[in-house]
Amino acid sequence: MQPLLLLALVGSASAFVASPARATPRVARPVAAAPVAMSAAADDFVPDMQRRTIMNLVLLGGAGVPVLWMLGGFVFFFIPNTGGSGGGGVLAKDALGDDVKGSDWAKKFPYPARSLVQGLKGDAHYLIVKQDGSLEDYAINAVCTHLGCVVPWNRAANKYMCPCHGSQYDATGKVIRGPAPLSLALAHCDEVDGKIVLSPWKETDFRTNTAPWWK
Repeated sequence: MQPLLLLALVGSASAFVASPARATPRVARPVAAAPVAMSAAADDFVPDMQRRTIMNLVLLGGAGVPVLWMLGGFVFFFIPNTGGSGGGGVLAKDALGDDVKGSDWAKKFPYPARSLVQGLKGDAHYLIVKQDGSLEDYAINAVCTHLGCVVPWNRAANKYMCPCHGSQYDATGKVIRGPAPLSLALAHCDEVDGKIVLSPWKETDFRTNTAPWWK
């Protein structure tokens, strides 16, 4: 019996012997190539000298247009106004945009007062009421021939005096003091169906006996 019992114990003990564990093969991790790819991609966006020149020209042009626009307006401001009147006759308008009627205007602004109307090319013009209550056959453009200011009528001094730079004109609009280089422009003043019509003055300037500079 003992030999059989010994064999049984040996067999049962061998059943509990752990089998050797299998080694798990190690897999090599791939080396990341992202930095190389990113570096290559970054190099693609670096502009060459030609592209840089084009970009600089585009930026310079975009910034130069508004600068030149403002500079041109600044220079134009210092050019004396020598523009003339429009081509055909126009109805004179008051401050409210209504047609000016000769009789009503003479009553509202009797001699020696003078007031402005909108005339040729939209410029301000003086209508001149005479002592007998009628209107002169000419109107005076109120735009100063120096830098384009509207020249007010000074009743006490009996002349037009520009507040901008001191230019002065006599009662007919003839320049008598600079810096204005020219007399105020003239326009024909006629009454048609009771309304005042202003038209270009193309004849000799009766104040200087010269051709009109505003033609």
